[in-house]
Amino acid sequence: MIFFFATILVQIACVVHLIRTRRPSLWLWAIILLPIAGSAAYIVVEILPGLFQRREVRAVKAAAVRRLDPDRELRAAREAVDVADTAATRTFLADALAEGGNWGEAVRHYREAVAKTLGKDRTARFKLARACLEAGNTAEARRLLEALPESASPSENDRAALLLARSLEELGETGRAISLYAELGERMPGAEAQCRQAALLIGSGRSGEAVPLLEEAERRARRLDKMERRKEAEMYDWASRTLAELRGA
Repeated sequence: MIFFFATILVQIACVVHLIRTRRPSLWLWAIILLPIAGSAAYIVVEILPGLFQRREVRAVKAAAVRRLDPDRELRAAREAVDVADTAATRTFLADALAEGGNWGEAVRHYREAVAKTLGKDRTARFKLARACLEAGNTAEARRLLEALPESASPSENDRAALLLARSLEELGETGRAISLYAELGERMPGAEAQCRQAALLIGSGRSGEAVPLLEEAERRARRLDKMERRKEAEMYDWASRTLAELRGA
């Protein structure tokens, strides 16, 4: 009896999906006349491929692969360099190292990639600057970012400017970093610029100016989907805790 009702529910779900997504009407007859086989075929052919194309499903699948074999991409990247040592394969290897947090070694391979393009590849130079910053070579990161040519993409320019602001912050140029974070906060999605600006203001004894920035960070966090929120959970949790502390002070 339970199996019978379960079959009916699956049939109904398949028919609803078919109508909403305007799939070929031949599927309707297959589902009605062959409840089990028709519904199973519809799920395999029409529903599952669409699920695996969704960003959330792809992300979960990629995360599962990384957990099962965390060094898989890195091994593939090293093999690619062994087969053909090009700017592209060096960048691939550096990306894999950066993904694993091995910024020091990533710097070396990004340098190789930049050298192989004679410094003409803006993307490789940007990645090298980021790796230098994450590896603690802040002065070189700043130099690379200030020499980076403008991109046709405003979002790419903003990402480079955010890295430059971080470099200035670490080099002690607090005033310029605060100004740049403020400018970027008006344009960039998310709230990284606001949170970094707020942290600098608090560290400079200007906590009152940090409150509206943290409030904006909270508003933006509420508008994010779960996956985006989870990616920056630590930052948004800090913003929420710090805002509560400042309001209670």
